[in-house]
Amino acid sequence: MKLSWLLLATLMLTTFSPMAGAQPAPAPLPHIAFDKTVLPNGLQLILVEDRRLPVVAVNLWYHVGPASEAPGLTGFAHLFEHMMFAQTRHIPRGMADRLLEGAGATDSNGGTGYDQTAYYDTVPSNQLELALWVHADRMGYLLDVLDQEALSIQQDVVRNERRQTVEDEPYGLVREALAHALFPKGHPYHASIIGSHADIQNAKLEDVRQFFARYYGPNNASLVIAGDIDKAKTRALVERYFGSFRRSPPVARPSVATPPITSERRVVVRDRIELPRVFMGWHTPPAYGPGDAELAVAAEILGGGKSSRLYKKLVYKNQIAQDVDASQNALGLVSTFVIDVTARPGHDARELEAAIDAELAALREHGPTLREVERARNSLETALLSTIEKLGGDGLADQLNHYNQYTGDPGYLGKDLERLRRVSPADVQRAVRSWLRQDARAVVTGVPGKPVIHDPRPPKARSAAPVAGGGTSAGINAPEAWRAHRPKAGPPPQFTPPQGESFRLENGLTVIHHQRPGVPLVSAQLVVRSGSAANPAGLPGLAGFTAHMLEEGTATRSAPRIADEIAQLGAFLDTASGADASAVSLLALRAGFPAALEIMADIVQRPAFPIAEIERQRASRVGDLVQQRDDPEAVAAVAALGALYGSRHPKGHGQLGTEQAIRAVTRDDLVDFWRRHYVPGNAALVVTGDIAHAELKTLAATHFGAWARAEVPAASSPAPAGTRARLVVVDQPDAVQTALQVGTLGAARDSADFPVLQVLNGALGGMFSSRLNLRLREAKGYTYGVYSQFHYERSPGPFTIGTSVRADATGDSVRIIFQELESLRTAPLPPAELKAARDAQVLSLPGQFETNAEIGASLAELFIYGLPPDYYARLPAQLSAVSAAQVQDAARKALDPAHMVVVAVGDRRRILAQLRPLALGQPELRDDDGQLPPASP
Repeated sequence: MKLSWLLLATLMLTTFSPMAGAQPAPAPLPHIAFDKTVLPNGLQLILVEDRRLPVVAVNLWYHVGPASEAPGLTGFAHLFEHMMFAQTRHIPRGMADRLLEGAGATDSNGGTGYDQTAYYDTVPSNQLELALWVHADRMGYLLDVLDQEALSIQQDVVRNERRQTVEDEPYGLVREALAHALFPKGHPYHASIIGSHADIQNAKLEDVRQFFARYYGPNNASLVIAGDIDKAKTRALVERYFGSFRRSPPVARPSVATPPITSERRVVVRDRIELPRVFMGWHTPPAYGPGDAELAVAAEILGGGKSSRLYKKLVYKNQIAQDVDASQNALGLVSTFVIDVTARPGHDARELEAAIDAELAALREHGPTLREVERARNSLETALLSTIEKLGGDGLADQLNHYNQYTGDPGYLGKDLERLRRVSPADVQRAVRSWLRQDARAVVTGVPGKPVIHDPRPPKARSAAPVAGGGTSAGINAPEAWRAHRPKAGPPPQFTPPQGESFRLENGLTVIHHQRPGVPLVSAQLVVRSGSAANPAGLPGLAGFTAHMLEEGTATRSAPRIADEIAQLGAFLDTASGADASAVSLLALRAGFPAALEIMADIVQRPAFPIAEIERQRASRVGDLVQQRDDPEAVAAVAALGALYGSRHPKGHGQLGTEQAIRAVTRDDLVDFWRRHYVPGNAALVVTGDIAHAELKTLAATHFGAWARAEVPAASSPAPAGTRARLVVVDQPDAVQTALQVGTLGAARDSADFPVLQVLNGALGGMFSSRLNLRLREAKGYTYGVYSQFHYERSPGPFTIGTSVRADATGDSVRIIFQELESLRTAPLPPAELKAARDAQVLSLPGQFETNAEIGASLAELFIYGLPPDYYARLPAQLSAVSAAQVQDAARKALDPAHMVVVAVGDRRRILAQLRPLALGQPELRDDDGQLPPASP
């Protein structure tokens, strides 16, 4: 779950204060101020004004998904989503992405659900008209220039997406088999959203045209615009850009009868995994129907985190499971309730199934306790509200569109919370008895083995049908000459990044505060300036092990008690470690924050490190390591660290470390790391949200003032001792893709070249419209996506290019990567490309401060790396001053292909044959932990 939460200035909410012993009075139900109108052509327009930041979210839903697909065209709605990003009559291929990114767009993407397809962008408020121009031209003029080239490329891209997210994704094929088991062939929910290779490849251009004409008219769409807007002016813009479009034929909502499951269905699926996983699924009531909320509460009680029944019994007590989850997946035709549990190493699916059945039987027979229902409701309420903290992406605008489609009321949030608050223990028991019967379920078990994958080779390239009229075909809407001109941006909005206000306790603890009045939410992070780079020799992963142990008991609280108290507060608590810092993160509603902060202070200052909990965590981390081996991209990332730094360097491993180190860690090691690094002078408490400075000072002194002052550990880092090989291979026979990491050592976070490197990276692989993505994805269709990134750390971190490519395209993909690196070194960026890369960095900055957690993370970064408080305020001018000569010079210094290491995880037999012509030298073979095999005696 995403630990982010937002309430608009127009959303007035007083939160509850869950204290041990009694259920607090429910808070007043929230209200979102919105305007909804319908244009004469049927387009639904929903406007929300919120001036917290100078950004606007544009969220356009078409009410079509796999539920409307024709037989034999599974995945077509999703394939069409990709087609909408091709050229339109007035916007050439690739221009929309370049313009939006250059304008500072964030959360710019699309997504397909079973019942709808969404397209969205968050843009600076002065660029709203640009976003509307792009979305309108897609709706009105896609058919005019639709061609076979665009379809063929996106078929390749989507098939790569299927390989990456289903076939190479651990348990991806098992999840797909669950849908097959729950629904008969021909049912809209039988196939996965992405569809099959055969159906994706069989889609014809005429199918695309017919689908667009039928479902992509304004009368089958709803548009939400939320943010820094003037409603009257925005409505006028929408009428200008969308008002002239013709209606499509009326679209009837899908009405499909779902045959009930009358006897248990069982399937076993083999996959490239090491740990078995059991999926159980049931048909349940449609979204917002009777029983939907009750089953959402049941899912939280069964599998919602460490306070849930399945976690306590299977993971914590019996230690037979690695992880558990339960969810009520609300859909339009029929919903599904799914439980999935992964076995701990040494345990099998039969044990899991018996234990799950025992917990289900107990819930049916005795029902939940009132405390369990209260915890579930509180957690779900916070989770629901967290979905609307951000304006764009899957945030507020998307949630209003969701409510609009499923209930007809964009402002349904208050009613949604109301139905949740009404749920009682008896309601949950009744729903579980009615819907979660053993004879009404499908059980799909994933076991280790060779998967069955149907991945036919694509046919030879098809020629595009000739189109009359100078490259255009018959469209739906009449041409309008003014649409050929890109709208001009309005005056640049003013934005001042948060700097925070700091003070220090007598023991040396730094406290950084940023108040956001009127929003009843507080986010807190306790960060220490010590992470995996501080691991002692021979114990990689110790920093992460120590951080995770903080939640496993204190001098006065057991691990289950900590989980129950946090859930009762409707709060979220997490611990994590990175290269240079470890952190405890807290998200709480305003009224519950003082109690939640006391728990945070307790686990940071008084962890008990009980032996029994250490052994539980040890077994869990070994299980995590086993699961990591199943993920080719994770294996490639860990192998790249080992290749760049060497196995003896503390940064030469992933955060889990190695199995040998996990098994070797003692309680003394953990206590020693905590005592040396978790000291006030090495830490900062970063708090953002609805809390006054004076109150925070009192709380910080009360809960952290007694933390004993201690010597601050000196930061040190040995010199990297990476491999001399230029090619590292991890063999995964029969893999359908190759996971690639191409990297070298980069720059430290305090480098004076940071602005230049950010612009350089944006042009190379940091944006969708970057050189690498345009060639590998959009031109070649080799991959679902590619990225590049400088990992800035206290000492120079890695620079990496990462992607997963079709197995037979491995060699050409690496060749193209090297070509693009060399191109940046030999020629300066053209002016337009330089401007787009600079502007993307500068103009997107406000979008990085949307939530309390994002603000807190930015302020924490200043502390960790010793950056000045006004750092973000000065950064835009530094980025804007970057020149083409500086970018080229930085590329020459930092991106020499001769100093790059290529890490390839996939079928070694196929990989080596393709990479041999690149003259990378003798390959170095590593195992699935990214480590060199032990030397022969």
